Amino acid sequence: MRKKILITLAVILVGIQFIHPERNKASEPQSDAIATRITVPDNIKNILARACNDCHSNNTRYPWYSHIQPVDWWMSNHVTEGKRELNFDEYTNKSLRYQYHKMEEVADQIEEGEMPLDSYTWMHREARLNASEKKELIDWNPNIPGIASSGKNNSTIHKLMPNFTILCSFRNQKMSKLQATKRQI
Repeated sequence: MRKKILITLAVILVGIQFIHPERNKASEPQSDAIATRITVPDNIKNILARACNDCHSNNTRYPWYSHIQPVDWWMSNHVTEGKRELNFDEYTNKSLRYQYHKMEEVADQIEEGEMPLDSYTWMHREARLNASEKKELIDWNPNIPGIASSGKNNSTIHKLMPNFTILCSFRNQKMSKLQATKRQI
């Protein structure tokens, strides 16, 4: 009986090796990528490429083990979830509100050590961010309104920035009060 179970499992394991999800590889340049309309310094581009883009862009670098099932399914799901949360290759086709909110989330998650994920940095040691790289990303983050001069909506962004700053400040005050209330309970 045990032998039949092991043989069945081996056949299933071999069989699933022929079923692969679609790869996350864009065939053409991404016109809505963050760097097409927002000034991204080279040091930030390098950090994003090394630590973020595999899960948060339309081009994933796949390691050798991604061709083995069920790892391939797990990675595909992970990339799909990452792109759903934030996709740097489709970033500029979103509303300004979305863009600012996502950059605020990025800063918070980097500061808290939530990104890049431990499950990613465990296999991709080069994606680990040291303190100075985290600081560079967080310091660059508020400069999002620095749209390249050729970019769209340049004047709109600068007009909205004071309002957005007030909105973020108000939201942060409400969150602080809510957290303080939860601590008291």
